Parts: sequence; C-alpha cells; structure tokens
Amino acid sequence: MSASYRRLAFGLAAAGALALSACSANTPTPQEAAAPPPMEQPAIPSKYRPEDVVGRWGYGAYHRDQDLARTAAAARQQCGQPVEITRGPNGGVMMYLADSAQLQELQLKGSQNGANYIGPPGPPGGAQDRQIVSFDGRTMVLKWIDPEVAGRYGTGVYVRCAPEGAARAAGRPPMKPVGQ
Repeated sequence: MSASYRRLAFGLAAAGALALSACSANTPTPQEAAAPPPMEQPAIPSKYRPEDVVGRWGYGAYHRDQDLARTAAAARQQCGQPVEITRGPNGGVMMYLADSAQLQELQLKGSQNGANYIGPPGPPGGAQDRQIVSFDGRTMVLKWIDPEVAGRYGTGVYVRCAPEGAARAAGRPPMKPVGQ
C-alpha cells in the first residue's frame, strides 16, 4: 500500500470519527429524553383547581347508581391505605390512567357545556379522561369517558381522608404523663 493511500485512508477514518462524534454530541442524554415537555394549559379552565384535588383519599367504585352511598361509606374505610393525589411538576395532578401502573400528570379541564374533566393534555372529554360528576371538597365522583373502561372500572368515588395522624389521635384517649 502506498503512502498516499495510507494518508487517504487515515483522513477518511478521521473524518468518519469526527462525523460520528458530532452525531453523538447532538443526541439527548437520557435525562433530557425523559423530561416531559411543559404541559399545555386547557383551552377552558376547569372550575376546580389542582389544589382542590391534591390530598389523601379513600377510594371505591360502583357500577349501579344506587350503590353510590354504600360505596362512599366503603371508600371512607379505605383511608388506612389512602390514594395519594399530589401536584405534578407542570401544575397538574399526579394520578393513574386506566390500565397503567405508572403515575402520570393529568390536567383539570373545563368544557363549553360546563362539564369538568381530569385527563391527559388534549381536548376535554377525550377517551382517557374522567368526568367530574360531582365534587363538594370532601367527596369526588369520577366517571370514565371510554365506555369499555367504564364497564371494567366503574364510577370512582374518592372520599377525602383526615390529615395524617388526625384519625388515630381522635380515637385514642389522652395519654397520662408517666409517673402519675
């Protein structure tokens, strides 16, 4: 092999290495790739705010409307193992979608007909949304929009739990100081 061929081969190899390094320098790191894009705000805000929904909740579900009261009472009993709804990093709330084991940030969305929804970004009343059927600050009833999902999961009833430790402290007699 002549010296000019070696120089040419070396030059091509160096150019190839530079091209590859340029490609890898523009590739996002795993943290950049995993960072969610900022959440677009819904066109019509919900009449409920995320801070209204954040908290500890007992949960139950029903399939027949006449079971709402019984299910709400059963949900209240679930406060020993509450569902925790927290604020999301982009102003939404962290909840589970149907058939998902991963928490996702969801939006509270209003609609032109006055209905309110909790769901992923997008138009209100989307297939993955839940309609807020009723919410008085203590009890929240959510109905899945997708009829197939609603048939499997039913209508959800969330009953707000007492602040951590309040229920246990209220049920016990006051402790006496040691030695008395």
